[in-house]
Amino acid sequence: MRVLATFAAAASLTLALSGCTKLETHSPSSVRNAADAQAADGKADASGTQARAGGLGTVDCAHTKCIALTFDAGPSENSARLLDILKEKQVPATFFLLGKRHIDTYPELVRRMADEGHEVASHTWTHKILTDAEPDEIREELERPNKEIERLTGERPILMRPPQGRTDDTVHDISRELGLAEVLWTVTAKDYKTNDSDLITERVLDQSSRDGIILLHDIYDGTVPAVPGIIDALKKRGYVFVTVPQLLAPGKAEPGKVYR
Repeated sequence: MRVLATFAAAASLTLALSGCTKLETHSPSSVRNAADAQAADGKADASGTQARAGGLGTVDCAHTKCIALTFDAGPSENSARLLDILKEKQVPATFFLLGKRHIDTYPELVRRMADEGHEVASHTWTHKILTDAEPDEIREELERPNKEIERLTGERPILMRPPQGRTDDTVHDISRELGLAEVLWTVTAKDYKTNDSDLITERVLDQSSRDGIILLHDIYDGTVPAVPGIIDALKKRGYVFVTVPQLLAPGKAEPGKVYR
């Protein structure tokens, strides 16, 4: 399970944004505004904007203080407890899953995530840094979890999170080819550096704001115990938890683009 001995640096947002200054990202509000403008022009997609909104209800984040809870690098031995908590709290999440020793080890948890209304997405097959890989390797890292997730849940992922947030034009092009949008984050607890659940909670609460995307990892021992307190505290602040597709609705994530 500790496949990520070198994963300790995996979730720091500075990696993607300071190391790639020309990276163009799209905020949830900009996506919603663009969709509203299209609708005003009579160009809206009539197929339904909430198609991937999950089974825990839909929310209008243009008028609601929304925030998205996301988990990387599972499923793990901690995921069942996490799913119990989310079910009890009636909170949907977005799971960016790893393939090797995760999807292939806990297929029943992948199915449960989808069945309980969560968004199931990709975090690659082996956590290879995509910007260091050849195009064929990138394609394999992204396509293999897609196929397994679709086989297990009946739905092909529409989102992926690049390991360490590292991405470039080649990754964008291959993501577009495979029908995947890239999702980064705005909040990180750096839970890969600590098992102190109180500290994880404090870090999340200090950074959270409207339309935020929270990055956590249920593979680490201190994270899942922190989740109930994070949920309760943010609810008290007036936040409503949504999946990433709900956060963007009525807009939709476009393959090859990056969102945060």
